[in-house]
Amino acid sequence: MSLDPEGMATAATDRPAVDLSLTVVRYADGPDRCTIYPPDATGDVRMSTWLSVDYGAVVDLTSMQ
Repeated sequence: MSLDPEGMATAATDRPAVDLSLTVVRYADGPDRCTIYPPDATGDVRMSTWLSVDYGAVVDLTSMQ
């Protein structure tokens, strides 16, 4: 989202779509973890462009629209 001149939130439509991959790692003794990353990234780029969160924090995008 961005702000219009009056400070109201507006949908950002000028950004390109971003494809991301999600990998879930399940743990017997702790919360499962999800790692989100660009699918075409390799090497150093992949090592620096990822985000990991507890699986319980991930929600389906359509449920939030």
